[in-house]
Amino acid sequence: MSTSSVPPVVPRVIPGYAGTGPGLLGRARRPLPLPALSSEFTRTADAAYALSAVDKSGRIADRSIVRALGWSPETRLDIREQSGVILACATADGTYRIDDRGYLLLPLTVRRWCRLKAGDRVLLVAQLSAGVLAAHPLAVLDRLLAGTHSAVKRGETA
Repeated sequence: MSTSSVPPVVPRVIPGYAGTGPGLLGRARRPLPLPALSSEFTRTADAAYALSAVDKSGRIADRSIVRALGWSPETRLDIREQSGVILACATADGTYRIDDRGYLLLPLTVRRWCRLKAGDRVLLVAQLSAGVLAAHPLAVLDRLLAGTHSAVKRGETA
């Protein structure tokens, strides 16, 4: 059995060329063009978002949104439903609270009003400066976005 050595493939080094300066012909390379987003797509909201599931006891699985609001275990909350959206805010005399492990628990009455079952997902939107958390069931999002999706399908701009 004979052994043969295969030389490594190493690219040739061009003096003074680091990959960003002048190209092979000495011309400066321009950066690749990048599309610019319209200013209407720039975030101006003071908000944090998360998509999370609700378990059988009403616990929201994602705790990052609770931490973003600065809510710690035992923080008292006022939780209510309005137009299918669940709203929560910290208040000293709140009936509900963040549990010992830092989870938000949605009350059974609110879950029933919103027709939330175990495993359903909600879009959590925290308005950080106001200290308010809104939990949008996906059925509410479907209703809110229906007009926009129809316009996009028809090729219209909103």
